[in-house]
Amino acid sequence: MDKTFRIAPSILSANFAKLGQEIENVIKSGTDIVHFDVMDNHYVPNLTIGPLVCDAIRELSHNAGALIDVHLMVKPVDRIIPDFAKAGADIITFHPEASDHIDRSLALIRDSGCKAGLVFNPATPLHYLDYVMDKVDMILLMSVNPGFGGQKFIPATLDKLKQARARIDAYAEQTGRQIWLEVDGGVNANNIAEIAKAGADTFVAGSAIFGSPKDTDPNRYDTVVAAMRASLATV
Repeated sequence: MDKTFRIAPSILSANFAKLGQEIENVIKSGTDIVHFDVMDNHYVPNLTIGPLVCDAIRELSHNAGALIDVHLMVKPVDRIIPDFAKAGADIITFHPEASDHIDRSLALIRDSGCKAGLVFNPATPLHYLDYVMDKVDMILLMSVNPGFGGQKFIPATLDKLKQARARIDAYAEQTGRQIWLEVDGGVNANNIAEIAKAGADTFVAGSAIFGSPKDTDPNRYDTVVAAMRASLATV
């Protein structure tokens, strides 16, 4: 397993009145990816942000060297995939339950110039990966039920991470191609090392980061991001 760890702050927990500044600060604090949660009040019981906001943060994020990781919690997904690709998404992930044809949705993302991924809710089995590993660049395991920030990490996700990591490693051994393993929900400095040991390499954190600003930090989030990095250094 590659020991490169990526931290992906979820801007859903940011101060939207100062979104550009929040993104600039959190990237300068040492994070790698801007995680962009899209909810439709249909697939999940909440309504968030769309392609216009993605387009608005595109230049800022990319100039700072951060990827934009768009997590689609919408159903159906195919209609909106090209919109986010045009708006600057680098990675687009979706839930298998939200697509009638998973292979086609993954191909649509890649044909639009983005990396593609599948997202698994806590009770969604990993067998959806069986015939599409060649089109998957990232696997995202939800460690909370999607729809709301600030939830606690579901411990059963650790075993699921180990299973996903075994699949990824076996595939990498056969093909030489690396697939990222991301986890989203309840991640913080206290549990991030345990999550990494279970196999994750990319960590979404919303309230854990944006809920812990320090005015004494040069970029407001340096302390909390450094604490996460220090925990990951023990893995």
